[in-house]
Amino acid sequence: MDHVEIHTDGACKGNPGPGGWGVLMKSGRHVRELCGGELGTTNNRMELMAVIQALAALKRPCHIVLYLDSEYVRKGITEWIHGWKAKGWRTAAKQPVKNVDLWQQLDQAVSGSAHVIEWRWVKGHAGDPGNERADALANEGVSKALAQGG
Repeated sequence: MDHVEIHTDGACKGNPGPGGWGVLMKSGRHVRELCGGELGTTNNRMELMAVIQALAALKRPCHIVLYLDSEYVRKGITEWIHGWKAKGWRTAAKQPVKNVDLWQQLDQAVSGSAHVIEWRWVKGHAGDPGNERADALANEGVSKALAQGG
């Protein structure tokens, strides 16, 4: 199984507002960078989209160490999602899960694959080179969204 190190980040100028997502992937000597964005979105949606896009870019099952600065995404996919699914995509307070469309996509990307994923939280904007690059790519995604009008 190939080993891949992935750093993801999301950015939003205003919340909601124009947003972007960024992905830095490394496997051996190979490095790949991805970014994208959209206009009326939120930071949490862009954090989710970064991980979804990273996993979609993989062509075969991999052992992944995935670094992200979003506890919302890390805890959501490793802890909260089980309860949400059991409750029909409702929270403990019986409210609809926010961003359910993206949570369902991420759930499919994770459970519908043979990837082995280690979810690692890193402090954002604290000098971690992978996180800093993913952040720069997310901001590039915002710029692309603004230039393309969405």
